Order: sequence, then C-alpha cells, then structure tokens
Amino acid sequence: MDRYCVFGNPIAHSKSPDIHAAFAVQTGQQLEYTKRLAPVDGFAAAVQAFIAEGGKGANVTVPFKLEAHKLAGALTIRAQAAGAVNTLLFDEHGITGDNTDGAGLVADILVNAGAAIAGRRVLLLGAGGAARGAVLPLLEQRPRELVIANRTVATADALVRQFAALGGEGVLSACGFGDIAGSFDIVVNATSASLQAELPPIAPSVFHPGTLALDMMYGKEPTVFLTFAASHGAVPRDGLGMLVEQAAEAFLGWRGVRPQTAAILETMRQTL
Repeated sequence: MDRYCVFGNPIAHSKSPDIHAAFAVQTGQQLEYTKRLAPVDGFAAAVQAFIAEGGKGANVTVPFKLEAHKLAGALTIRAQAAGAVNTLLFDEHGITGDNTDGAGLVADILVNAGAAIAGRRVLLLGAGGAARGAVLPLLEQRPRELVIANRTVATADALVRQFAALGGEGVLSACGFGDIAGSFDIVVNATSASLQAELPPIAPSVFHPGTLALDMMYGKEPTVFLTFAASHGAVPRDGLGMLVEQAAEAFLGWRGVRPQTAAILETMRQTL
C-alpha cells in the first residue's frame, strides 16, 4: 500500500489524515496517510527516513515549509513563486516541491463560495508566507486589482516587484493597513492576527454589502476578523474550505485524480 504523511511540529491537531482517508475511499485509491512529528532540527532527516521506508509523498506544515523549499531538488512554478513548499512528491528524479495553498484558496472561492475573481477588486491582508503563496494563483484569475496591505509596507512592495512579471503589472499594488483606499469585492486575511484573536488594523470601509471576507484560519467559532467583517455587511468564510481544497490539489499531484470536495468539506465542518 502506498504511504503518505504530513510532517509538522506540533502535528497532533492535523486533520490531513482524515481528509486524505476520505479522498482515498471516494476515489478508490489504496493508500495509507499518517501524521509524523519531525524534530525542529531534524526535518530533512525525517523526510529521508520516510523515503527510505517507501514513502511516496508528503505534506508539510508549520514550521517546515521553508525548509521543505530548500530540501526539494525541483520546484513547481507556484512553489518557486511562494518561496515555500507544503507538498512533496517523491519520484525517480528525487524530491519535487509544490505549494497547493494558493490553489486551494482560489478553488474555495470559485467553487465552494461561488464567487468570481476575474474583474474583481481583491484585498490581500498580510505579506508573509501565507500571503506570498496566494498571490500567483489569485493573479492567474485576472482580478481587476489586487492590493496587498501589510503593517510593513516595504515587505508588501517587495511582493509587488516579485510578481510584476508574472501577471501583476498594472494589477498589483501595495500599501499600509491605514492607507487602504475604497471597498473590495474579496478581502482575504492572510495575517496571523486570528491566532491571537486579534483584528488586522483595517477600516470597515474595506467592506461593502456582499463582500466575500475570507480568513485563512478556521475554528468552531468565527474569528474576530470574520465577526467584524460580517457586522459591516460582508459574507464571512473561514479557511476550512481552503484546507480541504489544498489537500485535494496535493492528492491530484500524487494520484492523478482530483477528489470531489463538497461532501468531505461538510463532514469536516461537522467535526469542528
């Protein structure tokens, strides 16, 4: 039986084994997917050990996405753009690194939320690793405008420069949280503020009635950001759909088939 896993530290909370087990049943794939706690200073060795045991691929979560990027002998275009790797494919060429986070975000917006990105005004809050992975997949959907807002404007400016030649010319711009102008059709919170139950310092004017407000974090209760957005007319959506969709992208890379996610997303929602 082909073996896959997710590496992280901590890792006990991961829902990936449940998601991939459901994918395997749905698609008739014979595989085993487990959690692996890698030492903070021993990620590369843990991956090599898994390969030696016959592992076929792996997911990577906090805090190893940057290390996975360095470990991979080859990178997909979206992994290169993101500067981080969350999916490893093992083949005769060695280790290929991919990043399915941004693709998962886009799939959740388009399919599960039923919202268009093309021609829309999109605001991305944050310019760290989570935001970086979302920029290229969002640009590929041809938004009218994609604004990256960050506490440190220089970091957001660097992303604009990086992606200018990848479809961002005339579409991408950067600003500080206090300089966001106008309202947006889609607002994505890619900051870590929700982990501390905090709100990014944004004005209510970024939302208009019907704005899709998506937080990359998820939990049983809405985040502070989602509660704030909903109180100003936005349609709130947490990151659980993104989690399931990025997993489906990884499964496609490993097995050559993309699972149907709707029923599995609903099941995962009920277990929160």
